[in-house]
Amino acid sequence: MKKRSPIKKILILVTVLAVPGFLYYLLTEKGKNRYRPLDIFGPKQVAATFHTKRGVKIPDTIYHHVRDFKLVDQNGDSVGLPADTTQITVVNFFFSRCRTVCPQMNNELARVVDAYKKNPLVKFYSISVDPGYDSPQVLKNYANGYKAAAEKWSFLTGEKDLIFNLAKKDFLVDAVADSRTEGNIVHSPLFILLDPKKRIRGYYDSTNKEQVDKLIDEIKVQIVEELRLVTAI
Repeated sequence: MKKRSPIKKILILVTVLAVPGFLYYLLTEKGKNRYRPLDIFGPKQVAATFHTKRGVKIPDTIYHHVRDFKLVDQNGDSVGLPADTTQITVVNFFFSRCRTVCPQMNNELARVVDAYKKNPLVKFYSISVDPGYDSPQVLKNYANGYKAAAEKWSFLTGEKDLIFNLAKKDFLVDAVADSRTEGNIVHSPLFILLDPKKRIRGYYDSTNKEQVDKLIDEIKVQIVEELRLVTAI
């Protein structure tokens, strides 16, 4: 199979993504210095390797990233977050019995999903922190309330210890059982944006509409970064 040239890759990405015109401007020489990539969150360390910039050797940085994982979606299918794909991902933690932050959180996420419903490179994962109750069928009924297609917006369940470990150690957010109220789980209201290398590129408060609007905009910024990487091939 012939490898696509960088130019063809760019044309395919642009056609598929239907990116607004201003994104192209950001990719031109005139707009080059105006572009600022999103921050990379989490712990980082200096690598033993180097890269050269303007003749100067600069140590590479090893950034925090989310591990590969497999959970079960609302259709009972095993799905996960593989490494080094072309996919930009938004993740949140919730549970179906939650009557406080979760309804608002997923209503807001539905708004983001709608903004990128025709974009195959953007995927959404809502991970239940109450897997003992949130079976695939429960999640399917829940997802139907948002008219969520599993191939675009997956509601995930699985082994409790793995999910709580993922929240704390990989996504760097809270998820703990509330000892004061039976059946309640304290969890983060944040949306988490990941790039294709599974690095965390942003946190957004789902209870704040301006923060959710920022997420919608910064997904576009991340798309620009991926396009720029293609041009560098």
